[in-house]
Amino acid sequence: MNWGKGLILGMSVFMLFILSMCFYMFRVPADEYDHQYYEKGLGFNADFAKERQVVTDHAEPKVTVTVNTVIVAFTAPATGTAKFIRPSSASQDKGYAINTRTQNTVALPVGQLAKGRWHIQLEWQSGKKQYLYQQELSL
Repeated sequence: MNWGKGLILGMSVFMLFILSMCFYMFRVPADEYDHQYYEKGLGFNADFAKERQVVTDHAEPKVTVTVNTVIVAFTAPATGTAKFIRPSSASQDKGYAINTRTQNTVALPVGQLAKGRWHIQLEWQSGKKQYLYQQELSL
């Protein structure tokens, strides 16, 4: 084999390698990143203030996991939201409205949620104060 054939063969193998890497990169699924990253960063101080309010008022709710329900006991009547966040899949996230009225507990049905690790994010208002509490759960 002479130099010309070797150069052409080497260049064609290199070009096939580059083309195969291009096809591979287009087939790989897109990175899952938070599209609201900057907006959440701007609201971080408000969330941090709500989390600090829980500590200063000693208003940490008690979360109890049973077979098909999660029972949340607040220190005072509360209205707000509860979000169950699945770390492995955002499509399985679930939200509930909270209104304890005169009693300070609320039962959230979780029988349809997948078993495994979850994060619960409680955001509520009690009196005229806003609160935010997060905890990791195992269902």
